[in-house]
Amino acid sequence: MSRNFYILAAALGLFALISGAMALVPSTFQPGLPANASLWRTLALLLLVAGLTSALIGVMSHLFEQVDRRSEQARLAARRKRRGEKN
Repeated sequence: MSRNFYILAAALGLFALISGAMALVPSTFQPGLPANASLWRTLALLLLVAGLTSALIGVMSHLFEQVDRRSEQARLAARRKRRGEKN
């Protein structure tokens, strides 16, 4: 599950870099596109924030999955230990 958030964060980060680069390109090289650099910078900032949020969700999701996995392993180990002591 967290892998999907990492992929989304990478895609949004790439689009943020492209949008940031578009703010530096002169308007003569952008026929038919918005030539306002502040629009590209705003879009880059929003995409960057969305990418960082997605990465944070991915990290937190991975951490919670790891906690669940370790608690399940600890529970099973304790159960095996109790059964071994009873036999």
